[in-house]
This record gives sequence, structure tokens and C-alpha cells, in this order.
Amino acid sequence: MSRLCVHTITTKPLSLEQCLAEFPKRGVSGITIWRQALEGRDLAAVKRQTADSGMEVVSLCRGGFFPAKSAADRQKAIDDNLLAIEQAHAIGAPLIVLVCGAVPGQNLVESRKQITDGIAACLSAAEAAGVKLAIEPLHPMYADDRSAVNTMRQAHEICDALGSPKSVGIAVDVYHVWWDPELKSQIDLAGQTGRLHAFHICDWKTPTTDLLNDRGLMGEGCINLREISDWVDATGFTGHREVEIFSHKWWSGDQGEFLDRIAASYARLYS
Repeated sequence: MSRLCVHTITTKPLSLEQCLAEFPKRGVSGITIWRQALEGRDLAAVKRQTADSGMEVVSLCRGGFFPAKSAADRQKAIDDNLLAIEQAHAIGAPLIVLVCGAVPGQNLVESRKQITDGIAACLSAAEAAGVKLAIEPLHPMYADDRSAVNTMRQAHEICDALGSPKSVGIAVDVYHVWWDPELKSQIDLAGQTGRLHAFHICDWKTPTTDLLNDRGLMGEGCINLREISDWVDATGFTGHREVEIFSHKWWSGDQGEFLDRIAASYARLYS
């Protein structure tokens, strides 16, 4: 349980204070904070509250969404990512997860170029703040408007294009990449290059009722979770295993019971 992290979006109905109170009761040792949980808050106070909870801030979600049809909108995205870097530094988050973005109707190659340019524009600020950036490949079903980066290979190509800075790596989310026939070799490459920055877990339900908000609790679906997790660990990755679940089903129920289920399913998976 020492590597169990839960995202605040996973228990979306809970306030940040409730997350900080309830997560440790289930043995959760890490927390990934979503930016909406920071709105209107004193960031120094958030850092103190998190430290008092005994949990480690694993990352801040999310940055990205770089592509846009106009230069002005691309600059707005860069400015928002620079703000995210300031927020991460203020709360003691060592990493920002990037959901890179896409523009409906725009060539995916162009969108990936704009993503690369956007990350490049944020690099010096991230390095100065001591904050790493993790490109999260999203399932191809999101290639139209959510992310033009859909495989680990594409994420590696962006890292290469940036000159392989140590501050830029990859967030592996099993929901998005479990289907990829190259997954093991790309995870191995991430380990070899020092780019494996984060590992997110949940499950893919069959049938699924919503491609965004019907993720499963670990063990509810068809993803070869333990095998993928073993591939990740074999690279030498010792970071947290982050539970990130978007689910109308689980959000509509008692969040304490949901957290109990998360802890139990995690314990079964890694027993």
C-alpha cells in the first residue's frame, strides 16, 4: 500500500479537505491534485494541509491543451501552462501531467508540432521551478479534440524532438495505452531513457456506457493490469501507482465506500 496514490478527480464529490482526511484512512500514501481543487485557495495553505495529512503530493493535473488555430490561442495555452508550473511549485508537486490537446479538423501532424512547440516554450520555467512535465498519451478515440498524442511512441518522438530534456517524460495511463501492441517495448524504452514519470491505473469495462466517464475499478474490466504493472516495475520505476477513475457510477455513490473498494482492489492486485 506504500505506493498507492489517488487522484482527487477519482473522488470528485469530495472537497480537497475531505480527500486529505479520508485518503490516509485507507493507507493511501500519495495524492495527485487536480487544478480545479485549487481554485480560490491559498496555495501555501494547501501545501501545509497536504504535508499535515502525511501524504506525498505526486503530481498536479493537468496542463497541456497546446494546439489551437490562432497564435493568440496557442499563447493563451502556454500562459496557462506557465501558471500550472507556478501552482505545482507552490504546492510542492514535482510533476505536471500534460493532456496535450487537439483541434477538430486540424491535421494531427500539425497538432503534434504545436504540442512540441508549446512544451518547448514552457521548458525553462519548468526547469527553474524544479517541476517535471509528463506527456500522457490518450486513447485514439480522443484524437479529434482531446489529444493528438495517442501512443507512447508518439510521446517518445516529442521527447526526442525536444532534445530529450530530463524534465520531460511520459505518464503511462493503462486506460489509454493497454491496447497498444508496442506497449511493452515502449515502456522498456521509457525506462531506458529515464522518461517513465508516472503510472496511472484503473480498468476498461465491457460493455462501457461512456467512453470518458465509465472507467472501472481495478479488476472490473479487461485490462491486463498486473502484467503492465510488472513491465513498469521491471524498468526500475518505484513511483506511486495512481488510481485515476472517471465514473458517473462511482461518483454517484458513497465516496467512503468507494475508497474502501479502491484500497481492497489495490491490495488484491498487488498481493
